Amino acid sequence: MTTTPAIPGSANTGTHASLDVAWVRAQFPSLQLRVNGQPAVFLDGPAGTQVPQQVTRAIQDYLLHKNANTCGAFATSRQSDQAIAAARAAMADFFNCDAREVVFGQNMTTITFALSRAIGRDLRAGDEIVVTTLDHDANVAPWRALEEKGVVIRQVDIREADCTLDLDDLKKKITAKTKLVAVGYASNAVGTINPVAEITKLAHAAGALVFIDAVHYAPHGSIDVKALDCDFLICSPYKFFGPHMGTLYGKREHLERLRPYKVRPAYDHIPDRWETGTQLHELIAGIHAAVDYIASLGMQVEPAATTRRAALLAAYRATVAYERTLLTKLVAGLLELPKLNFFGISEPARFSERCSTVSVRIGDHNPTEIAAFLGDHGIFTWDGNFYAQNLTERLGVEEKGGLLRIGLVHYNTVDEVDRLLAALREFAKK
Repeated sequence: MTTTPAIPGSANTGTHASLDVAWVRAQFPSLQLRVNGQPAVFLDGPAGTQVPQQVTRAIQDYLLHKNANTCGAFATSRQSDQAIAAARAAMADFFNCDAREVVFGQNMTTITFALSRAIGRDLRAGDEIVVTTLDHDANVAPWRALEEKGVVIRQVDIREADCTLDLDDLKKKITAKTKLVAVGYASNAVGTINPVAEITKLAHAAGALVFIDAVHYAPHGSIDVKALDCDFLICSPYKFFGPHMGTLYGKREHLERLRPYKVRPAYDHIPDRWETGTQLHELIAGIHAAVDYIASLGMQVEPAATTRRAALLAAYRATVAYERTLLTKLVAGLLELPKLNFFGISEPARFSERCSTVSVRIGDHNPTEIAAFLGDHGIFTWDGNFYAQNLTERLGVEEKGGLLRIGLVHYNTVDEVDRLLAALREFAKK
């Protein structure tokens, strides 16, 4: 299988060096997998991306040479402390924040439930939280859990035609009673990118906190919590080429003010007071390596990037432009298929409002049937509701098997898009 030629610079950031897709793919050993004699096509990234070899090496290196619990008076324990501190510094560069504002945890869902419980300690009956129909349930259920103490949940609707948030409805739902607005940076089901900076301003004007779920956005765009001015932002490294964990940014003032549930001997300073129990140290080392992989990609395309943050921004400039070319080809091909229902933004002129995750249905076929057909052809996609159940219910597809989801990231190629479209054309003849 051939790889895609390098794609030159981003239309919205000026000219920069090309993305070397052959180099990218060489970093991911799992891309060599074959299914039924055919090279595997990994379009399953929204549920978890593949990992580059430097991530697996970092995890192995930790387990072989640094494996110990923290804060001990001996060599491997001190090396564990250093490894965690280095990973925290890497994620601080990723978020553009202070390292003390970075919290590691088991996964996004667990961290969000822990944070909602801490925030809930200070809420009273009648206080309101705003959630959205577009979000993964991990950014809905932890807040709805506070209904037990009388907190009122307001849910923002969507514009069904393009699966974007109804901002007029959002403005109506934010009131003087609103204490927190929980919103996704990008939809894990239909790819919509929400105007989170604008939403943050609206929430802060009403005196509310803002919690941003950036799990799905993180592989597809750079994050700057200072520019967003959000109070909390969370993502999952296994969605951006790292291991299975969750990572939270929280403004220092909130991490210090709020009272997390914790055991008495645990440290009471930040960020340790938020990291319940013994952490997965080897995976934290892998998170560091995942951030450094993205930075190394940035240095490939822009050698003048002299800091990790600058290299991260360079990488995303290149990958956003490259993924846009794949997305344009994919959507054009999908829209030519008979009986295809496309969910979300489909006009290329508006692709800056979405990332490269696409969901469709074909006629009355259950998406599981389509995914199984593609899987037999070595093409990996997802089907169902992807935990965005409010959205699939709102679209009227939950009881019909949900959606078929296709996820592109920067290790995918034009050839792979062609293979997918050819397979879907074959399926559509059934």
